[in-house]
Amino acid sequence: MPSRCFLIVNPTSGSYSQKTVDRIMAGLRQRGLDPELMPTTSAADPALFAARLCAEHDDPLMVVAGGDGTVNGVLNGLVPGKATLGVVPLGTANVLARELGIASVDDALDRLARRATRPISVGEIERDGEKRRFLLMAGAGMDGAVVRGVRLSEKRILGKGAYLLSALRVLLSWDRSELSVTAAGRSLSCHGVIVCNAAKYGGNFVLAPEADLFSPGFQVLCIKGGRLAYLKLGLMLLFGGASVAGSVTSFAATELELSGDKAVQLDGDYFCCTPLRIRTLPDLVRLVL
Repeated sequence: MPSRCFLIVNPTSGSYSQKTVDRIMAGLRQRGLDPELMPTTSAADPALFAARLCAEHDDPLMVVAGGDGTVNGVLNGLVPGKATLGVVPLGTANVLARELGIASVDDALDRLARRATRPISVGEIERDGEKRRFLLMAGAGMDGAVVRGVRLSEKRILGKGAYLLSALRVLLSWDRSELSVTAAGRSLSCHGVIVCNAAKYGGNFVLAPEADLFSPGFQVLCIKGGRLAYLKLGLMLLFGGASVAGSVTSFAATELELSGDKAVQLDGDYFCCTPLRIRTLPDLVRLVL
């Protein structure tokens, strides 16, 4: 008898098409799964779907056909330890899929058929009593400002290029203020911070080689300096050496506090501004490898 799964699809994802969804549904059936299609109609739907499935089923298999933002939404509706999560990459950057080495839609479907899984740890932000989870990274400072400034009209046309345009606008209207990071028995000031729960960033760039989805804790990168420091960081990232840039301080932490007034992005979507707290949540969900 086919195993039931729930296919959560984001129609606004970067490479979405009805033809692709039909292909995914057929591919799941061919591999012995019985998918129920759950298309989202708002940004709140992924979390609502996940919460409902955890309440109604024991260990539901949720398959996210979308990008990192849709995966993030699902994470925020999960009951810890109650579900299994798979991903079929249809987004703009698909950092999670790249982290797992998923090469294509067919590769993702084959992995779902094998059902090899491992529990993963995620991050959780708390600000003014509101909590939000993230899987890949949380970025405050220029990182957050760029994501906040992305225009949907540009993203639809240019894809990743919309982030470059936003970065240029942020560089032109540079914010010189700093924030304070307190973690692991130390406190330091910097212009921006990226809290990495995974090694890759923005696609296939390795930003935090010591970060690991499957182990609790983060690799924290604090960037000190102005426009030139960020331009240097970007160039070093292209050549695989961002974490050793002179303007970057890197350390491990499981909890940290950020002060100041900086834009914050989670998994590629704008969330809020600092100040806030961040902590690790071990073994939230089993991820299909």
